[in-house]
Amino acid sequence: MGAKADKVMDVCLRAGEIMLTYGAETYRVEETIERMARAAGFTNVHCFSTTTGIFLSFEEEKGNGDLMQMVRVDDRMQDLNKVTEVNQVSREFTAGDITVQEAERRLEEIYAAKIQYPMWLIHLGAGVAGGGFSYLFGGGLFDFIPAFLAAMISSFTLVTIEGYLRVRFASEIAAAFAGSSSAIALVALGLGTNVDQIIIGSLMPLVPGVPLTNAVRDLLSGDLLAGMSRGVEALLTSLSIASGVALAISIFI
Repeated sequence: MGAKADKVMDVCLRAGEIMLTYGAETYRVEETIERMARAAGFTNVHCFSTTTGIFLSFEEEKGNGDLMQMVRVDDRMQDLNKVTEVNQVSREFTAGDITVQEAERRLEEIYAAKIQYPMWLIHLGAGVAGGGFSYLFGGGLFDFIPAFLAAMISSFTLVTIEGYLRVRFASEIAAAFAGSSSAIALVALGLGTNVDQIIIGSLMPLVPGVPLTNAVRDLLSGDLLAGMSRGVEALLTSLSIASGVALAISIFI
């Protein structure tokens, strides 16, 4: 593989890896990688992406055969800001505004960048969402504060457990248990009256909205394998949340 082909392959796979890791749909990952590879002058470009890996092949010179590499994607998080930044790099590279080296540098900066918002603001936003949804689902105004606190506890537990325990779905079970237990305890202390609506509000930060939406979009775009795998992931996350709530209710009610 030539030096240029090697560099372009690395840049394309890095762009796809960032997008797939932080919540992009698989069909969008494939389209982005293929556009970048064709913009670099390569032909016979083919990309196949699943939720856990990306395969890319293209032809460097006519008659020399196809070159192929793959990258494994183990972690999946939600940060659509990074997806947007990678899309911008892809547009500029495809338009010829930046070189391969510049695209590589910017992609590495995006990959290494920390999350855009501080964690306290994320937990605060989760609390506001939890309190708001508890009211929308039939709770009273006095249920907003306990739902706010329980949702913040759920969000904090989710992030903390994910940082220490690298087991899929364990953090969702723990977070759902912590949020539901907090909701039950707050109602028992006299803060709030509708325990069901407060528990619902505490679970809102855990709902797998992005994976479920991506599953539907992948299925509609014809990526059946990726859509089904994302759907199963969303289903397992939902079952984990339900298990944590059921455990809390069975112990404390």
